[in-house]
Amino acid sequence: MHLQRRNRILRTTGAIRAMVAETTLSPADFIAPLFVDEGEEVAHEIPSMPGYYRYSLDRTVREVKELHALGIRSVLLFVKAADEVKDNTGKEAWNKDGLMQRTIRAIREAVPEMYVMTDVALDPYSEYGHDGIVKDGEIINDETVEALVKMSLSHAEAGAHMVAPSDMMDGRIGAIRKALEENNFTKVGIMSYSAKYASCFYGPFRDALDSAPGFGDKKTYQMDYANRREAIRETLLDVEEGADIVMVKPAMAYLDIIREVKNSVTVPVSAYHVSGEYAMIKAAAEKGWIDENKAILESLTSIKRAGADLIATYFAKEAAKLLRES
Repeated sequence: MHLQRRNRILRTTGAIRAMVAETTLSPADFIAPLFVDEGEEVAHEIPSMPGYYRYSLDRTVREVKELHALGIRSVLLFVKAADEVKDNTGKEAWNKDGLMQRTIRAIREAVPEMYVMTDVALDPYSEYGHDGIVKDGEIINDETVEALVKMSLSHAEAGAHMVAPSDMMDGRIGAIRKALEENNFTKVGIMSYSAKYASCFYGPFRDALDSAPGFGDKKTYQMDYANRREAIRETLLDVEEGADIVMVKPAMAYLDIIREVKNSVTVPVSAYHVSGEYAMIKAAAEKGWIDENKAILESLTSIKRAGADLIATYFAKEAAKLLRES
């Protein structure tokens, strides 16, 4: 049999496969989400996220040191607010001595090389579990944006390198950028959750922070998963308003959106490999239905192949170890 082209030649050995691989993963691609709680020497495993923990501040700092040693260069911080500080204004979110602010300062002092990103949304601080201020059963936009600006400035003052608004309120990127400029935080970046869908895959995350909505759902501000063009509109507007990085969330069920966004912008694109996607792999692996390590790397590679420059993933630490061993 004579063939002019034999494509399998470039698959014959591990060496040649590595040489011609179109997509490669590195620990520097990963953003490690961290859940922080009050207390000392606290490590609460999240039942719906096996192997993932909500740490007290001292344990969080130790975790950040381990992540940095593995080559991971960025963390994304989320805090669990105590019930007694939750209200409908979100004012605890800009408390200069709040848990988020103390965590930022501690990490910056302990691991100055780590790039610190912070979640900007009101749901951890809301008595209603929503990402915005509630009035007459409605999540109102403009007053929420004012609160998000205060929150962002507080994070910047504490030392955050980049704020990450995850709320999906209209106009918040422009308002935050304007406030950062006016207050001389000209080196603080914005990673916008530009295309964040109202997804069922967030459930374990809400368990982690006790932030499930107390009524209704989040469909009046997060996007309809049936829509594609809307993601491009949202993303382009965020870039115009000053976003330095744009994000698609979730990742695995939205690979087409990641590619569409990548083709539409010139800023870096991130994707959030969310808690439900993490939990599915963990559950299937526990049943013996899939090889967990292979599934981790294949999933993350698919997200990067789709166009993500950065991946926020709960597998960051595990993946970095796997890459080191390979």
